[in-house]
Amino acid sequence: MLRPVRFLAAALVLAVLAGCGDRGPTPEQQVRTTVSDFGRATASKDYKALCDRILAPKLVEDVTSVGLSCEAALKRGLGNVKDPRLTIGTVRIDGDNATAEIRSSASGEQPSKDTLKLVKVNGTWKISSLGS
Repeated sequence: MLRPVRFLAAALVLAVLAGCGDRGPTPEQQVRTTVSDFGRATASKDYKALCDRILAPKLVEDVTSVGLSCEAALKRGLGNVKDPRLTIGTVRIDGDNATAEIRSSASGEQPSKDTLKLVKVNGTWKISSLGS
């Protein structure tokens, strides 16, 4: 009789532990990941990733309003930036909107402190404004 109880107890412990592992990253961690991805894509000049995965559709629409594709517009605006670096500070979440304070620098340019705005689009955080 003791054997089924041990088996049941072990199964219960495993179920509880498995349930604990199902938690994904927090919204703050997700925002930080998006901002980090933005920094990496900018540094590697991966304008396709920026346009397709990282920037919010409304921001892409705004970028393309100059008559260029998103990738061409970003290349024009960011193409001459050398050795960009980005540090993430405070992140604030308010429902489906977030802000991330950043410090950015690049070779030959003055460092700046900005606030990126993000919005949740289909469950994924996207950058909706490049600084304020």
